[in-house]
Amino acid sequence: MLPTALKEAISRAVQGLAHGDIAPHSEKLSDHYRRGGTSNVLADRLGIAAYLLVRLPATYAATHAVLAEAARRAPDFAPKCSLDIGAGPGTASWAAADVWPEIETARLVDSNPRLLEVARALMADCPVPAFARPQIVNRDIETTALASADLVIAGYSLGEIPADRLVPAVCALWEACTGLLVVVEPGTPAGFDRVRAARSILIDRGAAIVAPCPHRLACPIAAPDWCHFSERLPRSRGHMLAKSVSVPFEDEKYSYVVAAREGIAVEPYAARIMGPVRRSKVGLTMKLCEAGEVRTRIVAARDRQAFSRHRRAAWGDALKG
Repeated sequence: MLPTALKEAISRAVQGLAHGDIAPHSEKLSDHYRRGGTSNVLADRLGIAAYLLVRLPATYAATHAVLAEAARRAPDFAPKCSLDIGAGPGTASWAAADVWPEIETARLVDSNPRLLEVARALMADCPVPAFARPQIVNRDIETTALASADLVIAGYSLGEIPADRLVPAVCALWEACTGLLVVVEPGTPAGFDRVRAARSILIDRGAAIVAPCPHRLACPIAAPDWCHFSERLPRSRGHMLAKSVSVPFEDEKYSYVVAAREGIAVEPYAARIMGPVRRSKVGLTMKLCEAGEVRTRIVAARDRQAFSRHRRAAWGDALKG
């Protein structure tokens, strides 16, 4: 769920616009996220309104899920400064401030000045301490010297970087990070490829992998499979009208990696559930990433102790054993 202050700010931002006028821009946005690449749909107020109503809640839900998992895996991590790369309207900054209310300074970098204007407007008069004096920079993230931050987030932004520039871009993010670096991309094969490439670059530079991988070994996922997760979120009335749908929820698919600097204490775990858990009278069947391999684990219903321990297990969960 979006924070109340953010929902109210979005309502103010789209006030006076007809949902019928927003709908065509919503369709363009959906097509953009299916195909990838650069879109000019965010060039005017209607396009930005479509983003605020349709895409921001989904990217917030995915990013918040990733940051919450990072907080579980690194419970002593208490960032004071966040750096939101490819910030857009500040979605990841809102998610970070909700997971870590102790954040005092929010820095946002994006090449789209209109989106940064929206980010500033959404944060205005907001009770979140990090947003009292946000540091907002209108620059291309590939050419910007990045100030260091405890928490660095690249949310749905690596897809805008040419493949031959990915290594220096990820290295720049890592150099700016003094604690955790979080990369989130759409849960598509292309999005996962970018995340896996970033993971490999970070491991080469000595990063510890916090999530979702329970290891630093080579990624065992092979095409046509890809590593992704899903977050279900409610649709607002404005969202449903802008998208011309009646289903009151949607599932946002995403891929991600969280890396940590040396000195960040990470809770160990043995495996990650890589897909929906299949339940039957016989028991549970789980697809796991474990010990550098993709494995299938069956928990028999007759094994009462094990079944009780795993009966609430879900896609994306980390398992201790």
